Order: sequence, then C-alpha cells, then structure tokens
Amino acid sequence: MNKEEILDRLRVAKAAHVSWVQRAKLLIAGFTINETSIPINSTECEFGKWFYSEGQRLNDIRNNPVESMQEIERIHFKLHDVYLNIYKIYYDLEKKGFFSKVFGKKKKVSEEDKALAKKYYDEMDLISQELVKALNLMERRINVVNDEEIKAL
Repeated sequence: MNKEEILDRLRVAKAAHVSWVQRAKLLIAGFTINETSIPINSTECEFGKWFYSEGQRLNDIRNNPVESMQEIERIHFKLHDVYLNIYKIYYDLEKKGFFSKVFGKKKKVSEEDKALAKKYYDEMDLISQELVKALNLMERRINVVNDEEIKAL
C-alpha cells in the first residue's frame, strides 16, 4: 500500500466517524434513525473497523508514536461511552427480535430526556472534535514520511 492509499483510507475512516456523530445528532433532533446505524460498540462502527484492522499498520510508521494511536483509541472509547447514554434514552437495551431491529423501534422520550440527550450530544461533539484533531495530526505525520518507507510496511 502506498502513502496516498493510506491517506485516502484514513480520510474515509475520519469521514465515517463524522457521519456516525451526525446520525446521533439526527436522532436527537427527532429523525427516525435505525439503531444499528449508530453502533454502540467501538469496534462495530466504520471508524472502529478501520482502526482495528488497517489502521493498526500506522503503528509502524516512524514518526507516528504508539502514544498517538493509544490516544486515538482512548478518545474513541470515550466517544462511544457517551453515546451509550444517548442510546439508553432512545432505545431499549434488552435483546430484540429481527423486526424490532430492522424498524428501529424507539422508546417514548420525555422532554427532560431529550434535554439530557442534547447535553450528552454536546459532550460527544467536543470529544469528536478532539478525535478529528488527533486524526489530522496523524495525517500530517504520514504526509512527511517518504513513499519508500511507507511501502516497506
């Protein structure tokens, strides 16, 4: 894989993350969102799938310290932890049948719960900005590495 492919996939993963956060925002705004389109588990969202597969190759890049990857993971976990609070407001945690999942059956949400979900979303948004900032820094680090070094990974 060359540097441009790595950067493209990093950018796609970052865009997937931003989209995930936007779906949470739409949920809070009252739109019907299928609960499976905003995974609770950090390894099931598109960003997490990339991070725990291809993204791990970035550990081998000379100027991308392991601490950077650990920080991204920490931020990502924190983001999903906060989203879990929103999820509990809008969806039941109990196991459901196939049709309930497909049609995204939501709970009835009080005005107080909506206000609480908005506060959680505001926290999520700040955490998301922190994650995007860390990903942008990683992108800059990758940009300065020469292609030969990248191809050797």
